[in-house]
Amino acid sequence: MVYLYLAALIAGLLLAVRLMFFGAERRRLHPDRTPLRRSEPAAVAFLVMFGVAGYLLTRHASLGAVMSAGAAILLGAGWAALTARLAIVMARVTPAHDPDDPRYALQGQVATVAAGIPAGGEGTITFDAGAGPRTAPACAIDQNAIDEGVEVCIERVENGVVFVERWSLVEARL
Repeated sequence: MVYLYLAALIAGLLLAVRLMFFGAERRRLHPDRTPLRRSEPAAVAFLVMFGVAGYLLTRHASLGAVMSAGAAILLGAGWAALTARLAIVMARVTPAHDPDDPRYALQGQVATVAAGIPAGGEGTITFDAGAGPRTAPACAIDQNAIDEGVEVCIERVENGVVFVERWSLVEARL
């Protein structure tokens, strides 16, 4: 029986790794079905708990083989039910904020300084916005002056002001 418990534990751990790589969400959502495949997290939880509990009960408890197997099955089933319920609850959680923050919509785009940016002040940059060139007021994120014609990288936009960093500094980090 010990080998059965160890095999269940190893199979559960391998399936857990697969679940971590591929997730438990359905690929195609149907309106009448939950977005989660409940059976995968439940199977992983059952195999792991069955393996651990069965192994420990046969090694360290004075129960018989049948009692150990029964207890391991009950513990595994309970743990699987709890895990499936937790997975369902977590699948229904919606974020409190929008992950696509509009301040960072232009982040990483390269622009050119059209009017020099003084130290701690505002200048102007020009960049391609898809529909043609666009001009916007800009500040340097490190508060240093940036001369006209220098390439910069957009970091964020706040209150209509674009915060930029010299492209040469960004390129050096890449």
